[in-house]
Amino acid sequence: MFTIYLQGALLGAAMILPLGPQNAFVLQQGSRKQYHIMSAFLCSLSDTFLIVAGVFGGSALLGQSEILMQLITWAGVVFLIWYGYGAFRTAMYSDDVIIQAENKVANRWRVIVTLFAVTWLNPHVYLDTFVVLGSVGGQLDSQLRPWFTAGALTASFVWFFALAMLAAWFSPILNKPRSQRIINLFVGLIMWFIAFQLAKQGLGY
Repeated sequence: MFTIYLQGALLGAAMILPLGPQNAFVLQQGSRKQYHIMSAFLCSLSDTFLIVAGVFGGSALLGQSEILMQLITWAGVVFLIWYGYGAFRTAMYSDDVIIQAENKVANRWRVIVTLFAVTWLNPHVYLDTFVVLGSVGGQLDSQLRPWFTAGALTASFVWFFALAMLAAWFSPILNKPRSQRIINLFVGLIMWFIAFQLAKQGLGY
């Protein structure tokens, strides 16, 4: 059983660690010390729902709905382009404006809505959780699936909380105008790169 747990943890880590909208957003919130623990928790909570649904049968449902995947894909493209534009625009501000913008406490509900959009409008999340984790975990015996699922969830919780707390720990450095400019440029590039990949996927290239 421990071997199955470890398999789930390693595969879950392989799906979560690559740079994506969730990681970029949690890093950004952590560097500002603005709802970073809440952001990590909500990312892990979303992963919990998606991984459990994928392992216990959700992958089959998703595979039957091409229209749903197209809707999610293009909604994700629009949102990521908009969010990336905002990050690039902030990066172009003067140092004084950046300091004012980063020290301004974000609205809690805006952070929640943005986080859920970054998560649920990204088709790669469904591919990682429903298709990859779901197909591997779904082939296991019913007694072993909970262990595989627990391993994948452990990887999610450890990664997002570690990322949020490390970013907050280094916030004295990361919250400087030059660092925030670099972070915003990084976030903008990530968002636009993924939007480009999603658009290619939506068009069938």
